[in-house]
Amino acid sequence: MEFELWWLLGIPVFFGLGWVAARVDIRQLLSESRTLPRGYYKGLNHLLNEQPDKAVDAFIEIVRLDPESAEMHFALGNLFRRRGETERAIRIHQNLLARPDLPQEEKEHAQYELGMDYLKAGLLDRAEETFNSLLNGQYSAQARRALLEIFQREKEWPRAIEAAIGLQESGAGSRQKEIAQFYCELAQDALVHLHPEEALVLLEKSLQADRVNVRATMLTGDAQLAQGDVEGALLTWRRVEQISVPHVALVAQRLMDGYRKVGRPQEGVNLLKSYLEQASSIDLVEVVYKGVLELDGVEAAKQLVGDQLRRTPTLLGLDKFLEARLMDAPPAVVPELSMVKNLVHGYTQKLARYQCSHCGFKARQFYWQCPGCSKWETYPPRRTEELNVMN
Repeated sequence: MEFELWWLLGIPVFFGLGWVAARVDIRQLLSESRTLPRGYYKGLNHLLNEQPDKAVDAFIEIVRLDPESAEMHFALGNLFRRRGETERAIRIHQNLLARPDLPQEEKEHAQYELGMDYLKAGLLDRAEETFNSLLNGQYSAQARRALLEIFQREKEWPRAIEAAIGLQESGAGSRQKEIAQFYCELAQDALVHLHPEEALVLLEKSLQADRVNVRATMLTGDAQLAQGDVEGALLTWRRVEQISVPHVALVAQRLMDGYRKVGRPQEGVNLLKSYLEQASSIDLVEVVYKGVLELDGVEAAKQLVGDQLRRTPTLLGLDKFLEARLMDAPPAVVPELSMVKNLVHGYTQKLARYQCSHCGFKARQFYWQCPGCSKWETYPPRRTEELNVMN
């Protein structure tokens, strides 16, 4: 009973100590807030109201009145960089680095920000030099990411591979997909310069990094074809279906051309028809349509596109259907049918786009690396209208 009474008596004491501590914290907070210049709050308010120009003016005034404030220099430099005023951002961060009293931690911060200024300005050599100086410090991971971006911009794929491996080994996450794509870039270049043996070695490394890399598989077939091994190329291209059925549309023309080379075009058409049953695509329909028209005639081609239009009703499919109908339409209806076809075709040109799933950038052709955001493998292998119908 005495023990419980002791603790009851202690509660007010603990409460009082807590109240005193809270009062001390509040007073300290109020004291620190009074030391901040009014311009800080004005600048912050402008930022919250999405008025960066006014925020810049407020922060410039703070820096003028208190040139020793490193935090304000960093804030102002970042604002200038975001607005595209890279020269002013560079000067601010260079001035910070010139201060002999700047602590090492803030010095590295200023170097990193200066490197980002150079990168934004397109001064890649200076940016690379700056980021290389940060590889052993607290900004090591950020510097490696920036170097990886630089090497990709400059298309220095061997250095990009080295940077990606270093970033991966530093614990910054897997980069296997990017590494595989970098090897594909090297292999593509080797094929352009008629070196299929070199390309095959590089593509094997790509597939070691990412066994389900569609592009590496497609390029391996291209290299085999360049060596004269058509049957081997056909087997390789057919593996795309096992990796990703929607991507067979990208390899359909290769398959059809390959089966023509070995004298078995009907086998190629039948194979692509089976792919259509699994994953309808206007690009795949285009290849099959031409093959059926060549081998089986107009009626079979019309039947094919009609079936596909009923299965996946899109304007892209209607455009192809009208094209097929015009081939044997009665002369009396050709003018009206042609007019409708031209109207539909004109509109479908806006829909026949691939769209990046990361940034939304649209393009007429398929890209492995988005031209908008530079991300890899963000383009679905179907056109935008087809994706909207599927969703």
